[in-house]
Amino acid sequence: MAIEHADVLRAAHLARVGLSEDEATGYVDDLSRILEMVDQLQAVDTRGVTPLAHPLDATQRLRPDEVTEHSQRERFQACAPATEDGLYLVPRVVE
Repeated sequence: MAIEHADVLRAAHLARVGLSEDEATGYVDDLSRILEMVDQLQAVDTRGVTPLAHPLDATQRLRPDEVTEHSQRERFQACAPATEDGLYLVPRVVE
């Protein structure tokens, strides 16, 4: 698939990106090379290759899921202008 100057200008217009004629010419070359690389990647036979979730074969160390701090809701809400049933009350801004 060949990218043309008009294609770049149309994509820029649809994306609402301001692009001059000279910039568009440069992007034609860049996008053409990117699409050529994608074509090369698609030509590779990947049958039998297991997809990877991550390029590195590493496991993430997880910490135990345990409570490390106790609830301090009353202390934090003591300085709030208005609370009710443990919730902060705020003025309505949208009707």
